[in-house]
Amino acid sequence: MHHVSIRTANIHRSLPFYETLGYRVTERFTAGMTLACWMEGFGGRLELIEVPQPVHCPDPFGDEGYVGYYHLSLDVSPERLGKASGLGDWLTDLGDRLQAADAGPLKILLSPRQQAIGATIYEVAFIADRDGLPIELLRELGTNPNLRDDAP
Repeated sequence: MHHVSIRTANIHRSLPFYETLGYRVTERFTAGMTLACWMEGFGGRLELIEVPQPVHCPDPFGDEGYVGYYHLSLDVSPERLGKASGLGDWLTDLGDRLQAADAGPLKILLSPRQQAIGATIYEVAFIADRDGLPIELLRELGTNPNLRDDAP
C-alpha cells in the first residue's frame, strides 16, 4: 500500500494532531487548489488533503448501519508506549501532549479493553481525529493457547 488519504476540514488543525500521534510531515504540496501533505509513521504513510468547503459525513463509529470506510488502525507496539504501562496510560499521556501542543483535547470513542481475535489477545481502544475519523489503537498482549485460529 502506498498511502491512506484523509480529507480534512482544516489541515492546520489536523497536522498537530497527527504529529503528536507520531507521524511526521515528509512532503507538502497542493492538490488542485487545496493544501495537502504526506506524513509517515507507524510503518505507513498518510495523505492529508484539506477540503475547502467540507460537508461532514455520517458518523461511522456511532451509526451501526453505516457502510463504507470505517477506521484507520494503528499498532501501538511496546516501543511506542514508552514509559506507559498500558494503552490507558498512553492515552492519558497523548491527551497531555495534545493539550501542550495546542492541538485540542483527546476524544476517546472507546476506552481500552481486551479483545481476542483468533488466538491473539489485544488491548484495543478507539480515538477520533479532529474531523471525527475513528482511529483504532491495538496493542498485542499475547496469545491464548485455548483459542485456536482454526476453531469454527
